Amino acid sequence: MKLFSKKYSGLVFICFSLLVSISSAAESTHPNLVLTNKDVTKMRKAIQEPGRFSRAFESLKQKVDKQLASPMKVPVPKDGGGGYTHEQHKRNYQQMFDAGVIYQLTQDDRYAKNVGEMLLAYAKLYPTLDVHPERKVNSQNPGKLFWQSLNEAVWLVYTIQAYDLVYDALSAEHKTQIETDLLKPVARFLSEGQPSTFNKVHNHGTWATAGVGMAGYVMGEPEWVEKALYDLNKSGKGGFLAQLDNLFSPQGYYNEGPYYQRYALFPFITFAKAIANNEPQRKIFEYRNGIILKAIDTTIQLSYNGLFFPINDAVKSKGIDTIELVHGVTVAYGLTNNPEYLDIADKQQSIILSGDGLKVAAELDANKSKPYQFDSVAFSDGPQGDKGALVIMRSKPEGDQTLLFKPASQGLGHGHFDKLTWQFYDNGNEIVSDYGAARFLNVEAKFGGRYLPENNSYAKQTVAHNTVVVDEKSHFDAKVSKGNQHAPTLNFFNTGSAGSVTQAHIDTAYKDVLLTRTLALVELPRSQRAIGIDLFEVAGDTRHQFDLPLHYHGQLIDTNFKINAFTSNLRALGDDNGYQHLWLKGEGTPKNGLAKVTWLNENGRFYTQTSLVKGQEQFLFTQLGANDPNFNLRNEQGFIRRVTQTQNHRFMSVLEPHGEYNPAKEYTLQATSQLQHMDYEIRDNLLLITLQLAEGNYLIAIHQGPAESAAKQTTFTFKQKDYSLDGRMAVYQMNNKQEY
Repeated sequence: MKLFSKKYSGLVFICFSLLVSISSAAESTHPNLVLTNKDVTKMRKAIQEPGRFSRAFESLKQKVDKQLASPMKVPVPKDGGGGYTHEQHKRNYQQMFDAGVIYQLTQDDRYAKNVGEMLLAYAKLYPTLDVHPERKVNSQNPGKLFWQSLNEAVWLVYTIQAYDLVYDALSAEHKTQIETDLLKPVARFLSEGQPSTFNKVHNHGTWATAGVGMAGYVMGEPEWVEKALYDLNKSGKGGFLAQLDNLFSPQGYYNEGPYYQRYALFPFITFAKAIANNEPQRKIFEYRNGIILKAIDTTIQLSYNGLFFPINDAVKSKGIDTIELVHGVTVAYGLTNNPEYLDIADKQQSIILSGDGLKVAAELDANKSKPYQFDSVAFSDGPQGDKGALVIMRSKPEGDQTLLFKPASQGLGHGHFDKLTWQFYDNGNEIVSDYGAARFLNVEAKFGGRYLPENNSYAKQTVAHNTVVVDEKSHFDAKVSKGNQHAPTLNFFNTGSAGSVTQAHIDTAYKDVLLTRTLALVELPRSQRAIGIDLFEVAGDTRHQFDLPLHYHGQLIDTNFKINAFTSNLRALGDDNGYQHLWLKGEGTPKNGLAKVTWLNENGRFYTQTSLVKGQEQFLFTQLGANDPNFNLRNEQGFIRRVTQTQNHRFMSVLEPHGEYNPAKEYTLQATSQLQHMDYEIRDNLLLITLQLAEGNYLIAIHQGPAESAAKQTTFTFKQKDYSLDGRMAVYQMNNKQEY
């Protein structure tokens, strides 16, 4: 029997419909998932006209033509992430999907034939497979084609779309073979075969439910769709809708952080488009007040200079140009016509060959985009928005300086023990840094491309972050289950003409210790750049050791206190909880007053962290890399402010960007800190900070009280002068230097 029927012949489809009982949602002609016949008709016309869409089509067609000229490879699975067979199966599902799209646009049987032959090759291979051999060396749920079932679900999400795109070109016999020996077994394996994963409210469950639900639409299995939406028992406790309910906050922030929000976005968007096209009455894009659209926009906001903030298990190279967000922005514009999304699409430099993609391309060609507005915002965490928040504070007007504050929830298994940590960005670069994940993604030589052992022993530990460590132990004793039960409380967040200010606290990270942090990104009237202000208050019931690390990117330039450097005899800073990976490079004890540490970032700017010390703080200078026999960790720098035998302590500091270093033109400007004096006092609900810089003197007032109190005008006296404060924060310029 021939592999393919004649194009657009209704005979095969009619016969198939008579043989298979399908729901009304699955009775539409193919394609019926993300692409529809209505889309295809418009797209075929568009590729004949000049513009972004036709260029994107020609580019993809050339890529697929080159792939079709090479021998087909469907190898027996053997390798873990990054290995040959793993990567080949990834290339295969992408090739099938791409070839299916090109088939729909050209009606050239060569492309459908390639997809059909590859599907048949998989249909021959799949029944012979046991679970993947690499299953033995890791604890992930196994796949068959891949070492973990997550990748198998991704394969199905792409492959079922490819099958849908060439469905009408396949013979009835081969459709039966492909469905019976491949697609239905894969769908059952990912659902009934792994119920705990399928029903799990987690990104693994999202991919599995999306793949199985889309397979249900294509192959006339309405029960699969229902189970994908409501879990295997259709209880509603799991499944796609429960994931939308529980993985996102009301503002669209994803529990596991930006890196996994980006990753999970694709199955959410893709399955939602399939639901909308097959069952528009479900109004999926209106579900939970439009949570999917909110999630797309939030994903964009969770970035700086094109890259996502690297909190939790994040790989730092991922940004807004990732294919998942390209699809997200495309769908968001198709539904909203918001011209700001066109600005992001233009930066992404990638056009999706879909109905929404055609709309994006046409509007970009017509120059209808408007600049996307990156905001200062606190994204609430947790399904009800009551599990802390992720706070982004951006300077004005360009947002060059950005401060990220993380009083957010644990983030499930991908979360880090980093309550109240912060990061700072300036001039396009990460300045105060977060390590992210200890992982070389898909580099098989490094632990199969999986998370390295050091991800647990260092990257997740509290000392790897910029927050307080008590007695050299990580938050929640580094227990995920305990961390998932507790979250910080966001006391307040406010943004205004003086900048942005926020405060949060947590009393469950350690027994009988209260951590409270106030952070502000302040716009000083005479300064070219915003500064960061940090007050970290620690209150314990008994005496402890308190460590406050700061990890920075750059070269140490200077300190205003003596460092005893260990140049010939290094030792690890501690024995466990991440301390075992830190070399102690030097130490110093500043005198009372200002302790300054200055470094130079590769962006050509200097940064000084000025700490107000009372003589009892020890500064420990560290470099990452101790107890790392396989050289898995990056050799990053940091310093730790330490106090011992202390019950209560306040760590006060200012981060100041300054100067410029230009080696090409051989000049250096303002290489030293301009901050000459600082102090603070707390009066009831008021935090008053005084700064003396070379450019002028400032008083910064922050209202720390409840919202109803901060909403009223506050009057106070400072240095025999009266002031009034409207809102949370104000900056007052002071001219008399003698006031200090």
